Amino acid sequence: MVRPRMFLAMRWVLLAACLGALAGPAQVRAQSASVLGDWVEPTGSVLHIGRCGSDVCLWIVSLSKHAKAQTDIHNPDPSLRSRALCGLKIGSGFILRDATHAADGTLYDPKTGKTYHGALTAEGEELDLRGYVGIPLFGRSQTWTRQASPVKGCTAAPGD
Repeated sequence: MVRPRMFLAMRWVLLAACLGALAGPAQVRAQSASVLGDWVEPTGSVLHIGRCGSDVCLWIVSLSKHAKAQTDIHNPDPSLRSRALCGLKIGSGFILRDATHAADGTLYDPKTGKTYHGALTAEGEELDLRGYVGIPLFGRSQTWTRQASPVKGCTAAPGD
């Protein structure tokens, strides 16, 4: 015969085990969320966010079939306008605050030829990229999604 106290204790153990099983997948997802990795921007190009020394940098690793140019035609320096966008480092100097946040870097937008301050925040399979002038309030954000499958990359490898 099961005593009432024993029954109550068994219920609490069972409840704790069920809650742990439900929370487990959420914890795994939260731990795997990171700004590092391959991300698809809204037009379909894929960018790699990875370590470059002690900082975090961004490189274009695959251009969208909708890309209007294959070279850096909007660069303010005319001598750089013929360089390939494939493999181009467009972000540098980011400091990884924790796995899901990087800040204090600079972002180069090859669509406009302008450079901005930036911040990166990953939440699940989405990355919020904030580019701004001066302070984050004066900027705009773009949401990227994590690249799920292997990337057929550019002919140029990411590098400095």
